[in-house]
Amino acid sequence: MDYGLITIKFILGMVCLIFQINILGKGNLAPTSAVDQVQNYVLGGIIGGIIYNRDITVLQFVMVLLIWTVIVFIVKFFKEHNRIIQKVIDGQPQILIKNGQIRVEECMRAGITASELMFRLRTQGVYELSKVKSGILEQNGQLVVIENNEQDVRFPLINDGQINHDVLELIHHDNDWLLEQIHRAGYQEVKDIYLGEYVHGQLHLTPYPSD
Repeated sequence: MDYGLITIKFILGMVCLIFQINILGKGNLAPTSAVDQVQNYVLGGIIGGIIYNRDITVLQFVMVLLIWTVIVFIVKFFKEHNRIIQKVIDGQPQILIKNGQIRVEECMRAGITASELMFRLRTQGVYELSKVKSGILEQNGQLVVIENNEQDVRFPLINDGQINHDVLELIHHDNDWLLEQIHRAGYQEVKDIYLGEYVHGQLHLTPYPSD
């Protein structure tokens, strides 16, 4: 076995992995979407499957890594610049509970049983469905629970330029009020806001960096 060749391939694979993580974001260390999972699996398969194959030269190995890196960058670019493509690739959250009522069809479509749903609620300290304003199954399989308690809003009002309408309804305001607050803060649209938190009756906005 040519340990020198294996070592070179291993080093190149590690460099490519570190490069992708640093350029694409640390989120790939803890994947939050299907495409993140696929990216890690494929890259691991490329490195693990080729590294011990003596018939594949270092140049061929580098070319495979470059091709995969280019594909990942293209997917990332289109995800960030087209919300439709982002939804197709990453999927979107599913509302399993709405105003204390279970949406059974959505639960069955997501493969969530009644016992599993209640277990997930209990792990978050929720024992009654009537207390749940909204139960959302995120793309990574995490169940996010918003309770019917205006004084205990735990989730942002704006995420990545998108309004969380459940939180907006919970604090008894509408889109017009939110737009007015955004304009008062000196911003034009909701899409200009990276994060918007409603804390103790006050809206705190964190904008995207200006070009």
